[in-house]
Amino acid sequence: MLIGLALISLAAISWGTTGATMTVLSRDTAVSPLLVGWARLAIAAPCLLAGAALGEAAGPAGRRLRVDPSLWHPRNLGPLLAGGAAMAGYQICYFSAVPLTGVAVTALLAICSAPIMIAFLAATLLGERLTLVLLACLGMAVAGTALLVLGPRSLGEISGHFGLGALLALGAGLCYAVYAVAAKGLVSRLRPLTVAAATFTLGAVLLSPVAIGAGLLPQLQLAALPLLLYLGIGPTAIAYALFSAGLRRVPATVAGIVTLLEPLTATTLGISVFGESLGAPGMAGAALLLGALVLLTARSAKR
Repeated sequence: MLIGLALISLAAISWGTTGATMTVLSRDTAVSPLLVGWARLAIAAPCLLAGAALGEAAGPAGRRLRVDPSLWHPRNLGPLLAGGAAMAGYQICYFSAVPLTGVAVTALLAICSAPIMIAFLAATLLGERLTLVLLACLGMAVAGTALLVLGPRSLGEISGHFGLGALLALGAGLCYAVYAVAAKGLVSRLRPLTVAAATFTLGAVLLSPVAIGAGLLPQLQLAALPLLLYLGIGPTAIAYALFSAGLRRVPATVAGIVTLLEPLTATTLGISVFGESLGAPGMAGAALLLGALVLLTARSAKR
């Protein structure tokens, strides 16, 4: 289980760099946030497909470059479709919410709601048991993340722009929760890289008509390409491959808690690179979040 925690932690830390990258993209180019979301999937999908093909090629000679036939088993098709649709829906909801509610409120609602939704869905659909320790970790992590996102901001600064943007941000949290639970069910039967490749390819296909219909593709700029490639390969393809591998070893609820390392990483980068201030609430939130992770690690080591 400790290996699974380490893999998911690495994925979450990688995801935490996307905010800083998006900040640089917004500052230096005119690329829209929704286009960035589509580009992440469009770049990650072929990378994951290549990785899955190489993984199959490393197997027995009879399986070289063959798609795992169990991928098309009826019991896997539903979770695959749900995972791909959730990944596409996350990009639409999250990046559409940002201009309506701002980065702070969107992150607060999406990131903090996701672990709670994951815990509920995992208990309902996967039969995972919510122990008192897990519930304590969940509460500490969500409260800590809320304080971390709040940071030096006043309550009035982040509470006045709800409505449609807030619903979209909660929709992003739900999409992420659906993806995590669907992937958790799939990695028990399929290779983690196969799961990531299939869901991201489906997500890219589903999101492409939205990008084309909104006239986003002509906005692509050569200056933005290096950062888009980084987003697609690093925090998306590699990170979700690590996340899928980690999901095979830990319950979905635990994975949801550990992924809250993402806002901690983003905040650390904001302070060290962009000169942002953490503030007393942010420091308390970081302590709560790290305490929850330490408690989870100690529980895993004991088991």
